[in-house]
Amino acid sequence: MHSLITEVVKLCFDLVKAIGKAYKFVLLYIANTKKMHRHSVLLLFLTIVLLHSGHAKAQDSLSQKKETPAEIKKATNNLERSLIENDNSKIAQNYELLAQELADKEELVKAQEYLFKALEIYTNAKDVAARARVMRNIAKTQEFNNKWRTASKNYKAAAETAINLTNKTLNLNDYNRLKSSGNATLQQKYLNANLLLLKKENKKSEIADAYIQLALLNLKKSDTINAIEAYRQAMPYAKNVPAKVNRIYSNIAKLQAAGKHYDDTVLTIKQLLSEAEKNKDLGIQIEQLRYIATIYFAQNEIEKATDALKESYKIASSSGKTFEAQESLLLLTDYYNSTGNDSISLGLYEEFTKNLDRIILSDHSLTDAKTFKVTEERIRRLESEKMFKDELITRKNSFNYFLLGAMMLLMLFFAFIIKALYSIKTKNKEIALQSLRREMNPHFLFNSLNSVNQFIAQNNELEANKYLTSYSNLMRNTMENSNKDFVTLANETENLTKYLELEHLRFKDKFDFKITVDENLDPDTVWVPNMIVQPHLENAIWHGLRYKETKGLLKMDIVAEGKKIIITIDDDGIGPTKSSELKTHNQRAHESRGLTNTKERMTLLNELYKTKMNFTMTEKQSPKTGTVVKIEFPLIYKP
Repeated sequence: MHSLITEVVKLCFDLVKAIGKAYKFVLLYIANTKKMHRHSVLLLFLTIVLLHSGHAKAQDSLSQKKETPAEIKKATNNLERSLIENDNSKIAQNYELLAQELADKEELVKAQEYLFKALEIYTNAKDVAARARVMRNIAKTQEFNNKWRTASKNYKAAAETAINLTNKTLNLNDYNRLKSSGNATLQQKYLNANLLLLKKENKKSEIADAYIQLALLNLKKSDTINAIEAYRQAMPYAKNVPAKVNRIYSNIAKLQAAGKHYDDTVLTIKQLLSEAEKNKDLGIQIEQLRYIATIYFAQNEIEKATDALKESYKIASSSGKTFEAQESLLLLTDYYNSTGNDSISLGLYEEFTKNLDRIILSDHSLTDAKTFKVTEERIRRLESEKMFKDELITRKNSFNYFLLGAMMLLMLFFAFIIKALYSIKTKNKEIALQSLRREMNPHFLFNSLNSVNQFIAQNNELEANKYLTSYSNLMRNTMENSNKDFVTLANETENLTKYLELEHLRFKDKFDFKITVDENLDPDTVWVPNMIVQPHLENAIWHGLRYKETKGLLKMDIVAEGKKIIITIDDDGIGPTKSSELKTHNQRAHESRGLTNTKERMTLLNELYKTKMNFTMTEKQSPKTGTVVKIEFPLIYKP
């Protein structure tokens, strides 16, 4: 509250002084003018009040109303567009570009703010190279802003992050240089080492910064000559950055002026004016013309000084720079008032008053500043919206990941259930297959026992023992293979031979049999389905050959055709048609079950082992009688 009252009192005091001074000038003007309109006097009075009330704080006004450079406007607009597009890569790049423009205009605090925003994006994106680059730029900005301790930490962090050896060395040298702040010789050593590396890599902007750092180091040692030389060496590397060139020239001029080398100062300022004119930088021209006027005043070259101020005023007023025109006019009027040329001062005021409307209308500095402020506010709003969107996206992604994980677990659960069901189904098929394998033909069992009994009743013990021995061997082999889906061809032909021998003992007057195996098949390495052929042999004997009046022949051929095995069972019995006429009801049921058993087993084997097994049964046409059965299955080798 106390400070506010103090400011108000001070402002009132300045206003009273301005009014008094304005009143004095108006009286003088009236005394030198024969005719004066009331409204003109009032306008002149108000203009002078406004000008003089701002004179005490002219520099503050200029800094607050400073025109926003085109480069910063462009960088700001690009940043705004990338925020709207929500492209993190472009946003980070535009943060860097805007920060660079701001740093070149010595707006270091804002530059650092945008660099930190870029760093956050690069960190989240795990872009190590970009992160190291931005950390170095942050450190440089902090160093130029005299924040040496934090700059040192960031140089060290940049060195630890950098993946390129040159960048790592540069950052380590800068870190060690700031750590050696009390030792100028050591600091210069690190700077020179960096200059060699930077020149080798042709990093012009950084070379310019290194020379500026060298100049500042020489100033700490009060070595003005070497400081100026360092600034001059920085100049060629900064020529693509007008703001940096202006700052270098300005620093050189100030050092020359401080040493009272006014001729050199004037020459430097003229070089700077030439650069500003080439770059159409009116603000620098106006500022440096005012500055060169002070040098001319110090040299007592009054005409050149006033000409420079008039030129400064002319450029400012013609380009619509109200506050710059005001400052140049005040400097001129102060000089003329100090020499007693009040009439010239009044003439300048009158000219300014006449042109005031035009100057204000063409002054874009306030509009530009307002536009820039609005743009900055939009950027802040877009940044807030982006943070909100990113948070929503993060939450959405988290939910999606959760949903995806739940779906995957559900799918795994279903897969487990399906696998379990498939395993159960497969197991059931295996059990069914095993049950079918173990299913014996009751006729074979009972007839075998009847045959043994018949041999005993006839006191034919030798035949009975022979039959019983063969029967027990066959049963043992059958039981041993009862849990196997496939057996070797040798094993299968052995069992089939024993079976046929048993049947031949019972019906030796009814048929003979013959088994042939393809020479290209190795019986010990080829696998065949277990007990698939036997039911067909049994059908041939019991329903074909047994009823034949003459002795018949049963042939079984096993051959290989490509990747298949074909077993052909050929008998010359009475045939299926005549056999069906002779069968009892029970016999028909038995035959049907035998074929059904074979079909079911083949179906199960095809499903379990993904094979293609099948059989066909064909009745021979007259005058020949009998049946031909063909069984096909893949050629499988024993593993």
